[in-house]
Amino acid sequence: MASLDRKNKSFGIKRIFASVKNSFNGLKVAYKNEQSMYIHLVCTVILLVLSFLLETSMIQWLIIIAIIGLTLVVELLNTAIESTVDLVTNEFHPLAKVAKDTASAAEFILTITSAVIALMIFIPKIMELF
Repeated sequence: MASLDRKNKSFGIKRIFASVKNSFNGLKVAYKNEQSMYIHLVCTVILLVLSFLLETSMIQWLIIIAIIGLTLVVELLNTAIESTVDLVTNEFHPLAKVAKDTASAAEFILTITSAVIALMIFIPKIMELF
């Protein structure tokens, strides 16, 4: 296992910019290759538009931003786990299936939880319009 020898690592603004570039590359890859990421981003736009149109409170904004961020993070982690498993083995292995399925289950549970939270925030506001 590689040690964390910080003597050979560079620090500074160039490294920060490289890290940011790598992060954006990861977002781009996930967006282009993962249908779930595309769906989450569409839902993000919908939630943000609804938040503006329905005049959500500051607390509601914070909750919406938190569920958006958490959902996207878990989708990215799921993608990373799936990619790592695929890198390690092309053959079927029960533990590889467990890793992929449980990562997907984490994303599924958070997505359902986020949807319930969004509905709890927006349904009363929509009902007030009628």
